[in-house]
Amino acid sequence: MNKEYILYNLKEALEQLSNTIHELETDKDYEYGNFRVDMEHLYHHVNTAWNAQNSSDQESRECSESNYNTWRQFPKDMDWI
Repeated sequence: MNKEYILYNLKEALEQLSNTIHELETDKDYEYGNFRVDMEHLYHHVNTAWNAQNSSDQESRECSESNYNTWRQFPKDMDWI
């Protein structure tokens, strides 16, 4: 398990979530477009934390375009209720 890369992505997700909450609470002009971009960024990091959990240090450092596109997808290997 690549804990360093998981932690990086979860910390980025946490920062994005905090910023999104703050914007929703304080910015009267915050609308759907802002929300969509912010949530896509949040999901990118959460999904990458999950999908790249077993990546090597080198894979996570280099983050090829192929890995980037694969890792950011919504996980398909979880059982959803």
